[in-house]
Amino acid sequence: MNINMDIAHHHDSTVALTTDAVHHPSVFEAAFNSGSAQALAAVYDRDAVFVPRAGEPVTGAELRAANAEFQSLGLPISVRPRHTYVADDIALLIVDWVIDGEAGEGVSLRAVQSAEIASSWARR
Repeated sequence: MNINMDIAHHHDSTVALTTDAVHHPSVFEAAFNSGSAQALAAVYDRDAVFVPRAGEPVTGAELRAANAEFQSLGLPISVRPRHTYVADDIALLIVDWVIDGEAGEGVSLRAVQSAEIASSWARR
């Protein structure tokens, strides 16, 4: 899959998932950039927690809604791993991500964040 696709015109609902923690950031990036809420939801564990704004953790339907809000910008995300730590079936990923571009009506947007992701790979 070409992860540099034009997400405004392509909504591929399938993205190859991974059980290798090192590859998870690129899988997340491809799922987000596909424009498909279904593909993005598939990347998350059923018990996942997402913090779209400081101090506001969300799960389940709220997690999917928060992701939809980001995807609705119609801009690609770039995800760059800084560190990946794996111990048995647990992984901790520290990544930097950027959503950057024109968000319609000539409005420029640049969102830059760091994220820490912990996951149990045994349940995947």
